[in-house]
Amino acid sequence: VQLQASGGGLVPAGGFLTLSCAASGSIRRIEDMAWYRQAPGKQRELVATIRPDASINYARSVRGRFTISRDDAKRTVYLQMTSLKPEDTAVYYCYGVIYVASAGGTYWGRGTQVTVSS
Repeated sequence: VQLQASGGGLVPAGGFLTLSCAASGSIRRIEDMAWYRQAPGKQRELVATIRPDASINYARSVRGRFTISRDDAKRTVYLQMTSLKPEDTAVYYCYGVIYVASAGGTYWGRGTQVTVSS
């Protein structure tokens, strides 16, 4: 199983980006998917989670600005980021709880850099 994230880049404050993360491999089903981020010198933190029933949780710092969604047919999770702030600068990682046959495991994408200039 692989998670391939894309969509990062350099944007000015107030700008927007959409991240995508596609899962591939011999997947039976995908449970929770999420986005995390890690800024330089800081611990990795949860940004948003989306469950198979579409229930969602956001970190307080991004609520109202970021939107997580998923397309199970495409095995893809998205993160729409608006009103970006310099403090959103980080490497963004996608995460998934994925079942291969009857065994479930947690998987991480490699990360995509988001840089917001002031």
